[in-house]
Amino acid sequence: MSRSDEPQGFSLRLLPSVEKLLASPEIMPLVARYSHTLVTRAIQQVLAELRRDAPVRHAVPSKKDIAAQVARLLNAQWPGFLSHVVNATGIILHTNLGRAPLSSGALEAIARLGGTYLNLESDLDTGERGARTPELRRLLNALTGAEDALAVNNNAAAVLLILVALAHGKEAIVSRGELVQIGGGFRVPEIMAQSGVILREVGTTNRTSVGDYAQAISGNTAILLKVHPSNFIQRGFVCDASLAELAELGRVYSLPVVYDLGSGALLDSAVYGLRHEPTVQEALRDGADLVSFSGDKLLGGPQAGIVVGRSSCVQLLLKHPFFRVARLDKLSSVALAATLRHYLNNDAVEQVPVWRMMALTPSEIARRAEAVAAPLKARGVMAEIREGCSLVGGGSLPEETLPTALLALKPNGNPEDFVRRLRLADPPLIARIEDGRVLLDLRTVMAEQDNLIVSLVIEAWLQGVGNC
Repeated sequence: MSRSDEPQGFSLRLLPSVEKLLASPEIMPLVARYSHTLVTRAIQQVLAELRRDAPVRHAVPSKKDIAAQVARLLNAQWPGFLSHVVNATGIILHTNLGRAPLSSGALEAIARLGGTYLNLESDLDTGERGARTPELRRLLNALTGAEDALAVNNNAAAVLLILVALAHGKEAIVSRGELVQIGGGFRVPEIMAQSGVILREVGTTNRTSVGDYAQAISGNTAILLKVHPSNFIQRGFVCDASLAELAELGRVYSLPVVYDLGSGALLDSAVYGLRHEPTVQEALRDGADLVSFSGDKLLGGPQAGIVVGRSSCVQLLLKHPFFRVARLDKLSSVALAATLRHYLNNDAVEQVPVWRMMALTPSEIARRAEAVAAPLKARGVMAEIREGCSLVGGGSLPEETLPTALLALKPNGNPEDFVRRLRLADPPLIARIEDGRVLLDLRTVMAEQDNLIVSLVIEAWLQGVGNC
């Protein structure tokens, strides 16, 4: 299109350059968030669309309007980019949202040590290279009563390390009822197959006795493996061999007993009205030689796979080449150590978000929900408080719920559309739908985010009104 063909009032020459837009105050916050390169590409795309649409335009959009288009484009291309998410689902350990939020103590430790050098594996006394994360291992020992400990990048890696180091080429005996599938489609039998361990299944899906294990022991048996079914429940005609029974059997045959505990509770969940989840300390007292568990589930720390237990077994794991492949990085080590200190200081319930959320009472949540509902109602949002249930989630305490107070919203249009607008907000607000209502559970919302919820809901509500 020649300049003479341009519509009156619209001139391509009047479009701001990429450089001027990048320097504008409306664009600079986007650069800080997305990077110079990504914002530049978005600006170029928006300007290209404006040039393409020039024949039907009658005026040049302002820099502010162009910046708004660039922001919308970036948000569409990179939804939730480097942004926190407001979890209003009521699922405390939400796997898709990163499971356990870190405590302020863990965040402070990362900020303090992440930008400097730290003693990751140095013997300060001799000046030589030492064991990996010595302080972290000592903290785990002090907290659980174990002889020794180590940490790798997740519990699946911890189990794989144990199998490879202790039973490669030999048999591991495990109950059929414990051959579980964990999140993301990973199955215990497949992990065992990758380790080169021969899986020896005993018992049936619903009933396995210690005698079944005893009958399966042979000269090729390397370990007795017990897997805690932390993401499902069997009911009815069921029984399994207790850990204490397996420990006694292991002592008779000089076989190590390995317990994949999974969730890694260090406190008694029954105190908060939930079913008692076996704790790491109990597993060691019941005789397990090695116990593996996650760092980012009920422990409430960073993603990690932790192994505690008998020193002779842990040393075999530390010396195996796979440990170097799976070992924990320095930032996760720092965050995990800081999280463990909360338990040693007896302030985990106050400081570790997972336990703080579980300890909230329905009346405390209801008061916050009422405070959030008031300004929403003032803006015409149809909101009410109703009773409901929160979930622990994250493959922990299946079917266990906590009573809560829900903020129920009735959108003008389709609830799915409203939830999607919340999900694509900045920052994203994740809610759930039941009986045509959009439900927000403040149990999993940080108290300082309550006012943010008000603004996000009102914005999504007004968008819905405008589309009606």
